[in-house]
Amino acid sequence: MKRCDWVKLDEPLYVAYHDKEWGVPVYDDQHLFEMLCLEGAQAGLSWWTILQKREGYREAFDQFDVEKIIHYTEDKLQALQQDTRIVRNKLKIASVVTNAKAYLQIKEKYGSFSDYIWGFVDHQPLMNEWASIKDVPVTTEISDRMSKQLKKDGFKFIGSTICYSFMQAVGMVNDHTTDCCCRQKELAHDN
Repeated sequence: MKRCDWVKLDEPLYVAYHDKEWGVPVYDDQHLFEMLCLEGAQAGLSWWTILQKREGYREAFDQFDVEKIIHYTEDKLQALQQDTRIVRNKLKIASVVTNAKAYLQIKEKYGSFSDYIWGFVDHQPLMNEWASIKDVPVTTEISDRMSKQLKKDGFKFIGSTICYSFMQAVGMVNDHTTDCCCRQKELAHDN
């Protein structure tokens, strides 16, 4: 079976992520928050690094429960900086708390984070038709707009490249290449 060229075929975790998650629309607020935080953690690193640490992140950050995260003390943040299950970058760790607070403000204003974030694509996944992974952009006008608005709304580690990667991860945009088995399944399902 042909998959997108970025997939490490000898890594079952990566194959499962590609086949079952990447490009699949996500509407659950807490999962969207988790993915936004994980994409921010990826800044300057590879997604493979973060994917391997995802379970550690879930444990370290209380399953991304924002109500717990907003109450993290300085001692908790210091402990996280020593936690080998995650990327121990002080600014990235602090950004999870900052983002949790911004996330709660968005939920209060819009009713749900999902409604807010999916509004950037008019609540419909964007289906691209890329022949090669080389054709896939790292940013778009939409990710630029999303990044600018998220920053305005108080989020950190949320540049345009991170936003586009997040959009791909949560299915706001589907960038499986046209020869990928996942794209072929979608086409068969649509007919």
